[in-house]
Amino acid sequence: MLSVLIDNHNFLPKALPSFVKSVDVVHGEPGTVGSVRQLNFPDGKPFKYAKNRVDEIDAGKFYCKYTTIEGDVLRENLECAVYESTFEASGSGTHYTMVVHYHTKGDFVVTDEQVAAGKGNLKKMFDAASEYLTTNPQLYV
Repeated sequence: MLSVLIDNHNFLPKALPSFVKSVDVVHGEPGTVGSVRQLNFPDGKPFKYAKNRVDEIDAGKFYCKYTTIEGDVLRENLECAVYESTFEASGSGTHYTMVVHYHTKGDFVVTDEQVAAGKGNLKKMFDAASEYLTTNPQLYV
């Protein structure tokens, strides 16, 4: 699954077209630290785009850290959001852990409801990605 994060510019629009319309490489080599990608969301979604910068990749630990640095997903209250993703083999599948650090503007506080909504959306994407990979196991071996 770490390969999916590194190769999301190819994977997301194919596997999750209801979540991501396209991914543009804005800066750097895809899948490398410092690269920036813009995720463009389908028409009718509440947001238009998000720009993510890859901050750290540790393939040996199946770890990836990236930051949403721009986009209407940040709304007017967030400077950025930092995501730390770890994948672990678990029985017959993969255990995925994501920790999100919200960097807010001013005195804004992210509510539990907002965190729950974000988790719910990420879980839907992860479940859809898992289903796609289960039916297409040859893609990322």
